[in-house]
Amino acid sequence: MKGTVHYELRNNIALMTIDNPPVNPLSSGVRQGLADGFKQALNDDQVQAIVLTGAGRAFIAGADISEFGGEATGPGLHDCLNAMDASTKPIIAAINGTAFGGGLEVALCCHYRIAAPSAQVGLPEVKLGLLPGAGGTQRLPRLVGAEKALNFMLTGDGIPGPQAKELGIVDEVADGDIVEAAITYANRIIAEGGKVRCIRNEDTLLVPDRDRPEIFDNARKMAARKMRKRFAPEMIVQCVEAAVNLGDFDAGMKVEAENFAQCLQHPQREALIHMFFAEREVAKIPDIPRDTQTKPIETAAVIGCGTMGGGISMSFLNVGIPVTVLELDQDALDRGIGVIKRNYDIQVQRGRMSAPEVDQRMGLLTGTTSYDGLANADVIIEAVYENIDVKVETFKKMEAVAKPGAILASNTSGLDVDKMAEATSRPEDVIGLHFFSPANVMRLLEVVRGARTSKETIATAMQLGKRLHKVAVLSGNAPGFIGNRMLAGYTRQAGEIILQGATPYQVDNVILQFGMPMGPFQMNDLVGLDLGWRARKLSGMSPEEVPITARVADKLCDMERFGQKTNRGFYIYPQGSRAGTADPEVVELVEQTSAELGIVRREIEDEEVLKRCLYPLINEGAKILEDGIAIRPCDIDIVYINGYGFPEVTGGPMFWADQQGLDNILADIRKFAEEYGGDVWEPAPLLERLVAEGKNFASLQG
Repeated sequence: MKGTVHYELRNNIALMTIDNPPVNPLSSGVRQGLADGFKQALNDDQVQAIVLTGAGRAFIAGADISEFGGEATGPGLHDCLNAMDASTKPIIAAINGTAFGGGLEVALCCHYRIAAPSAQVGLPEVKLGLLPGAGGTQRLPRLVGAEKALNFMLTGDGIPGPQAKELGIVDEVADGDIVEAAITYANRIIAEGGKVRCIRNEDTLLVPDRDRPEIFDNARKMAARKMRKRFAPEMIVQCVEAAVNLGDFDAGMKVEAENFAQCLQHPQREALIHMFFAEREVAKIPDIPRDTQTKPIETAAVIGCGTMGGGISMSFLNVGIPVTVLELDQDALDRGIGVIKRNYDIQVQRGRMSAPEVDQRMGLLTGTTSYDGLANADVIIEAVYENIDVKVETFKKMEAVAKPGAILASNTSGLDVDKMAEATSRPEDVIGLHFFSPANVMRLLEVVRGARTSKETIATAMQLGKRLHKVAVLSGNAPGFIGNRMLAGYTRQAGEIILQGATPYQVDNVILQFGMPMGPFQMNDLVGLDLGWRARKLSGMSPEEVPITARVADKLCDMERFGQKTNRGFYIYPQGSRAGTADPEVVELVEQTSAELGIVRREIEDEEVLKRCLYPLINEGAKILEDGIAIRPCDIDIVYINGYGFPEVTGGPMFWADQQGLDNILADIRKFAEEYGGDVWEPAPLLERLVAEGKNFASLQG
């Protein structure tokens, strides 16, 4: 059995300490220790109260996910909780550190709770496609009311001890040693008669909630808005409804058990747990030892204060790292800094920040129009125009002023990092740091290693990503890196499909129904159709040389329909609205373009639309793995979920491909190759090999 619970007497108090490093999950040995400890304490006349705490940095960090789906050994968690509910002696939870999931549910089953100020409590099960299945959906509404309980469970976010006290989850926040504070509290309870407060028997806060159905309506709306396509949120709402409306604790527990079983069997659960482990896996670089020395990053500099440069600067300011931002002239600098200040002011208006916090962050920002102002930065990131010649010149100027050992980074979305490194005499310090827009919001950071980037620089960049609250994924240096290289086939297929018979609105709707936040044509309108159009004009490309998949977009630009910025693109945007409406004129334009190209239109089923948009991602992902650009399939999953809106509930494109069956995908790719041809449908050798060997992408994880 894994883990144990130490038992000792402190005069009349039984102290039980959970010891299952590093985070004390509820493994079989812990459950056995809890059952044995409570039995011993309840049978000992000397014991008048029980204090439960954790060893190390955690109280109980939740269930042992590694035991999911396996055969349970020893007592179940519910057996332990039932023993606690039946206790005639007060049980006090001394929450010394993390109390997540089942750990908080154990604390809720205690009669009283004391938390250290730094302790974090939370019910994050919804993030794993599950619900609190050890009475959390029934006890928490009884303790804090249905509305607060739902908000807490549907976000799944942890909160510190003082906030938990405000919410009503804990009774006190400890001042000093948490165990001593809990023993003092226990003796106070004993002196007052040793009252046992069993949450399962309380309904004071539930009764008024029975006349407030809007609580559950609002919860469902919030879940639909913030957790599109997720199954678990509705299951949680139903459980809390049962707690409120049924009144009886055991009846509510029956609903919780039934709904938990549904979540456990739902495919989203496996996908979300895959994502949970994948986020931790991507931080591990096989050829970079964990003890690799890293460079201290105490100051940063950003070249360019436009949309990307401003967002990157905010990412540093948000974690307390001073930033110097460079612009070509004072007017551009003032505009850029003004936008940063306005972005922060909006957060104040929305109640997400205070004015003093804004002042503190802006106080860390310095502007300059001279490269000399970057001389003291530990990391310099260029965020200039996406042109290799411009970036090479920028790197020459960066090196001229950068101090020895400073990291020189490019925010390029797909250009050659090695070519930039060659412009310097210290390629070991050069790396790609591809932030995604808006950089201060998006979680993904593609870290791009060059041929001569040092291990120290790579380790520092990965660590910096974590410090900036990003999920950093290492990519090799190849055109488009991981994300944008895969995206090309997706967008090209969308362009072909509309010429062959679908409409932009059908394609977007299929992608939306799959779970993406927006379809390819909505994305084009958001980014701006004129970007590609202007680039093609600047290159001197004739209309006949324009790829057929860009013909419709270019015609729209000729009509000055650039997308959201002009309120017209593939969609029509009423003044001030970001929600576009379909336009019959665009459908006519698409049909006209098909006729000009001699393409006979036909009805295209939604299933074909989905396959032709998504399978190029899978096929290119396999090529990226074979080329060594991505280390593991889960790295691609993390990139696409956090950077490109691929639905979390699928586990990412490579995990989703395994669920569809690689043999099925390969068969369709070969069929599309016969029908449509083109590089995008050339099967990846890795995909063919995996199918031939009866393996999947998961087999490559190691």
